[in-house]
Amino acid sequence: MDVLIPPLLNGTAQGALLLLAALGLTLTFGQMGVINMAHGEFIMAGAFIAYLTQLVVTSTNISILVALPLAFVGAGILGLLLEIGIIRWMYRRPLDTLLVTVGVSLILQQVALQIFPAQGVPVEKPAWLDGQIDVLGYGWPARQVFTIVLAVLCLSALTASLKYSSFGRRIRATVQNRDLAETSGIQTRNVDRITFFVGSGLAGVAGVAASLIGGTNSQMGTQYIIPAFLVVVAGGVGQIKGAVIAAWVVGVALALFADWTTGSMAQVLAFVLVVVFLQFRPQGLFTVRTRGLT
Repeated sequence: MDVLIPPLLNGTAQGALLLLAALGLTLTFGQMGVINMAHGEFIMAGAFIAYLTQLVVTSTNISILVALPLAFVGAGILGLLLEIGIIRWMYRRPLDTLLVTVGVSLILQQVALQIFPAQGVPVEKPAWLDGQIDVLGYGWPARQVFTIVLAVLCLSALTASLKYSSFGRRIRATVQNRDLAETSGIQTRNVDRITFFVGSGLAGVAGVAASLIGGTNSQMGTQYIIPAFLVVVAGGVGQIKGAVIAAWVVGVALALFADWTTGSMAQVLAFVLVVVFLQFRPQGLFTVRTRGLT
């Protein structure tokens, strides 16, 4: 049991970080069919915003809290610009969006390299995240608990918004049947843009959490984008509850495999695990119920 507790707890924290990264992807992929490979660079943008915030707000106890909404807005604006400038011309062409966003991600990485040092910049964690929490004899780092709390708060806010707000109802209507939603008077273009802003903003929040765990550099987005897509596909496209379960399973699997092998081999084994799962359930854990016009 003592052998399983550390990877289980660390994997849960890793799954929370993947969930933050995947929430935005599952919204944009589920609603618009956009494969946004630049999503990882929105995570990077959130991490660099956390660093820049520390340069202005020197108290690390406060700066990380200030950085969270700033990262949400900053990454959200990047996503909105991407949608307005490029993606809106490529709806229902997922392969084209895949190729274009790969190019955008490379451009954003080069921009980051021109601004920040290649070896990355540090983001100091606040003093209230220095400690550990004793769980059955294992000292669980407080920053990992912070990541889980952050993921739960974002998930709760997003779920409540989708369920109870008029904007959430418009999103659900667009996902279920875009043509019928437009016939009902919903301006789906505006819904798409706001969804892209929110999804990209959540990636920025994930970047702040990631900067506290693994540091900040121009390549960090590539570390998260593939596992995040695995979570989206395994959970079921557009299914938040599926993403929650898949994120936890993938996170724990990565931690267990890394404990037994190496970090890179763990990613390969997790990828194989998801591919095998999709052979038996290609639609993922859950599917979106749609209503056709005919």
